[in-house]
Amino acid sequence: MGTVDSATWRKSSYSGTNGNCVEAGALGPDQVLVRDTMDPAWPLGAPVIAFSADAWRKFADGLK
Repeated sequence: MGTVDSATWRKSSYSGTNGNCVEAGALGPDQVLVRDTMDPAWPLGAPVIAFSADAWRKFADGLK
């Protein structure tokens, strides 16, 4: 298992430049992390929320 720093972070192409966005990061094939782009530096920044890949996929499908 990797760490928050080793996650591959990305934000939506729909995100604007105002900084009010979240990023999702893959941490291996089974875990997705979510963080606030305004304060991404963990552990001093905003908390990171972890989801199973299956739960994240269901969430994203529900948004479509």
